[in-house]
Amino acid sequence: MLVLAGCFGAVQVVGVQVRVTDAAATAARALSRGDSVGRAGALVAGAVPGASLSEERRGEFVCAQVTATGTGMFAGVTLHSRSCALAGGQ
Repeated sequence: MLVLAGCFGAVQVVGVQVRVTDAAATAARALSRGDSVGRAGALVAGAVPGASLSEERRGEFVCAQVTATGTGMFAGVTLHSRSCALAGGQ
């Protein structure tokens, strides 16, 4: 039974990681269009409650890194994803 609970918990963590990855891509696109960090952060918060967003500019690219924590028995696990988009993209 403990193994089954561990498997279900792992599936939940994978689901959160997918949402974190999608949120990073969405935030990078929003930032590249010139949206504010606040607006991009709101998009991230809507996708992954409790997640944090950091922005980094690298030459022609704007990158977004989203960080969140796991849930349940995996609450100590930190999940993060980074995505970049061409700055000024329309």
